[in-house]
Amino acid sequence: MDRRMVSWLVLAAACVLAGVPAGCRKDEKKRTGKPRIALIMKSLANEFFKTMEDGARAHQKGHSSQYDLICNGIKNEQDVAKQVDLVEQMIAQEVDAIVIAPADSKALVPVCRKAQRAGIIVVNIDNKFDSEVMAKENVRIPFVGPDNRRGARMAGEHLAARLNKGDKVAIVEGAPNAYNGIQRKLGFEDAMKAAGMEVVSSQTGRWESGPAEKVVAGMITQHPDLKAILCANDNMALGAMAALKSAGKGDQVLVIGYDNISAVQKLMAEGKVLCTIDQHADRIAVYGIEFALTALGVTDKETPVNLITAGTGK
Repeated sequence: MDRRMVSWLVLAAACVLAGVPAGCRKDEKKRTGKPRIALIMKSLANEFFKTMEDGARAHQKGHSSQYDLICNGIKNEQDVAKQVDLVEQMIAQEVDAIVIAPADSKALVPVCRKAQRAGIIVVNIDNKFDSEVMAKENVRIPFVGPDNRRGARMAGEHLAARLNKGDKVAIVEGAPNAYNGIQRKLGFEDAMKAAGMEVVSSQTGRWESGPAEKVVAGMITQHPDLKAILCANDNMALGAMAALKSAGKGDQVLVIGYDNISAVQKLMAEGKVLCTIDQHADRIAVYGIEFALTALGVTDKETPVNLITAGTGK
């Protein structure tokens, strides 16, 4: 497919998604150059999103004749206002498409609706936008990403095989307004309920190791007979491990994570973390970019998740 055809498809899809005429761009200039795609991620301090960025850059390098790429991220998982500002900046720069992993499933919907109204394709990756908020805003944004509930359930089922019915377990949740965090909690609960485990505590670690360490320190003090901790991402699993080590319980409580970052791969090899879930960070943004480039329309695309243990590796 030549560059002119790609540009035409991107423009056509933008207008379909935005519900505005094909001449929707305010300058109505002829689109003879390569389309520009903006990738907006969450915290680049999280290895998962750095891997996502690297994968996207590698894809663009291999398809440099088709599109240009702009990558942005925020300093920490909670900097929602900065992510909103990044979308505003991309609207002002009149990019052709925005591929976004939102820090908040609700708060980013209005500004992404604004982007669509400006004739920009918006593709939601990793963390799905809230369906009720989209309905309220009268917007449809396609989601390209994994089934987080299914992935978390896979990890929980692997953990359950190492436990006894009635054992006490705890969940370290992601951010409260993150759809993927909610889904992972539900997946953990599905697995624990099916196996007859008792979930004695479920608290947010806000995706980061420091807050998770404090949360887990409180959990193991309140529940000294805790048998396992299910963490909604690997950064929080690292925090959980730090809390267990400080309490002298590093070998007594099983820990699982989600994301398959390198630090957790090392801990699995050492037998300190039981398992994690690989949702292929290096490909998630690429799937979103490909979706935008080929202008497939407003549909969801499920991407793979895989259980990772010390025996399977990456």
